[in-house]
Amino acid sequence: MSTVVIKAENLTKQFVLRHNRGGLKQKFLSLFDVRHRERVEDFTAVRDVSFTLCKGESLALVGHNGSGKSTLLQLVSRILVPTSGRLTTVGRVAPLIEIGVGFHPELTGEENIYLNASLFGLSNKEIRSRFNEIVDFSGLGDFIDTPVKNYSSGMYMRLGFSVAVHVEPQTLLADEVLAVGDEAFKRKCHERIRGMQEDGMALILVTHAVEEGKEFCQRYLTLERGQMIEHGHY
Repeated sequence: MSTVVIKAENLTKQFVLRHNRGGLKQKFLSLFDVRHRERVEDFTAVRDVSFTLCKGESLALVGHNGSGKSTLLQLVSRILVPTSGRLTTVGRVAPLIEIGVGFHPELTGEENIYLNASLFGLSNKEIRSRFNEIVDFSGLGDFIDTPVKNYSSGMYMRLGFSVAVHVEPQTLLADEVLAVGDEAFKRKCHERIRGMQEDGMALILVTHAVEEGKEFCQRYLTLERGQMIEHGHY
């Protein structure tokens, strides 16, 4: 029987949107004119989404911009807390959701490796044993001693991906971050992902590219306005 690593049950995420939010003058005017009063409304970014992912399986999240893909991935990574529903994860989940997340801009690349890897639960001893491999894979060379606030988006992606794949996650979450960077490094990343999948890593990939989804994923989940409208196999 396959080991379930991600189980999402009726995940829903609502945000509160505030309109006409202003300063003291706005608040004063609102006492006399309803047009100046603050309006509050609920926005549902993800509504009742359920799926199960087992060890070694892969799922592509597809849909137009604003369909809820990134919000769903942030729920799975526990960056966001669902308004309702239940999420169960097994093992280490490594999110590559937004370039620079988990890094401190004033720290060097080396210092951020320790910071970022520790957020995944690695001890200093474990990080030290993998440090050279992380740096070599990133290809950053001497820039590893430079504060990351001076990094380009491609350099951020190199460092983030290198840390994520060396913490040996049970599940990797990727939100189109591999669209940044040079072709040679992208090929290197693709090869690494395929190797990790062969070793049993699960993958959730947000993509607009149909071919990329088919290359890495067995299944797809299509979102529209936060709702799952299709879920099947490629």
